[in-house]
Amino acid sequence: MAMVHLKLPHHRYTIWIEPGLLGELGSRVRTVAPHGAAAVFVDENIASTHGAVALKSMHQAGYKVTAASVQAGENHKNLDTVRELYDVMLNARLERKSPVLALGGGVIGDTIGFVASTYLRGVPFVQCPTTLLGMVDSSVGGKVGVNVPQGKNLIGSFYQPNLVLIDTNTLSTLPARELRCGLAECVKHGVIRDPALFDWIEDNLDAILSLESDALVELVRWNVQIKANVVMADEKETGERAHLNLGHTFGHAIEATQGYDAEDGYHHGEAISLGMVAAARLAAEVGRCGRDVPRRLVRLLARIGLPTHSDRLVSTDKLIDTMRLDKKVADGLIRLVLPDQLGAVSVVDDTDIDAIAHAWNSLRESAND
Repeated sequence: MAMVHLKLPHHRYTIWIEPGLLGELGSRVRTVAPHGAAAVFVDENIASTHGAVALKSMHQAGYKVTAASVQAGENHKNLDTVRELYDVMLNARLERKSPVLALGGGVIGDTIGFVASTYLRGVPFVQCPTTLLGMVDSSVGGKVGVNVPQGKNLIGSFYQPNLVLIDTNTLSTLPARELRCGLAECVKHGVIRDPALFDWIEDNLDAILSLESDALVELVRWNVQIKANVVMADEKETGERAHLNLGHTFGHAIEATQGYDAEDGYHHGEAISLGMVAAARLAAEVGRCGRDVPRRLVRLLARIGLPTHSDRLVSTDKLIDTMRLDKKVADGLIRLVLPDQLGAVSVVDDTDIDAIAHAWNSLRESAND
């Protein structure tokens, strides 16, 4: 078993990582929220498989469980879904000590976390991510929220979970596309903090894509530790936590302009892949990093099977308009995270609009760097 401890001035919790952990869910929730009633919200795609295991464990631990399936996909991560979840919890008369569990991917975790943070002004919250993206990114650090038509995650809060339980066996049923999307965030962590992780992913990619258990546990542990370290240094994103947004300003613009339609458009990890390529090319173009950074990044993302170019991008004017609505905008300036080298990035808010446009347009080209 691997463990990562996240300690903040006002809160601390443990992230448990091990194959088969869902079977122990109830007993572990008891250690942080022993109240006899609980709500378990499950991604509808895994309700009959991983959801059934989780519910059995909760019942065996003596919880009176209110369970509901939730539709996944960015187009369901909205205030309409939040209202429906409030109704479920109010009808069940859940109290302030009743834990709320999110079982599924990042969309489920973000949405249920927002509900937990606002229901009765906050109830115990447990994250059980079943996707790689959820495991290494959204389940760690307390960012919760939903999308609105104007942009991604514009309505939300910081609300730390009481427990994060990661059963890496759930990755065995994850569609290959979603595994690749999660790897985009892992690559991002290597670029912003740890070139050794970037190297390790390059060397172990075949084992990861083959779902070898030891490789998956190490991949998740390493990435969770990086994310936890960043969060412990800057919980509310006043400084270095912004580094986690590498590729996200471009990527969120892609998602917003396609309408969050995950079936016909890019999934989150795919949008972030494109966003990282644009950011790295922009950094190289303005002399912040060497051209080896975008070249090596493109090579690894392509090996994973993630997009590094696209013929479905909106106009540059539409991109800039969307970027200006991003929640990271400060004093009207578009803030970008740009690599200085593998393992180090900077937040930049004085990038020339023409340089941003040039990086965006470079994504239309299929040639390698």
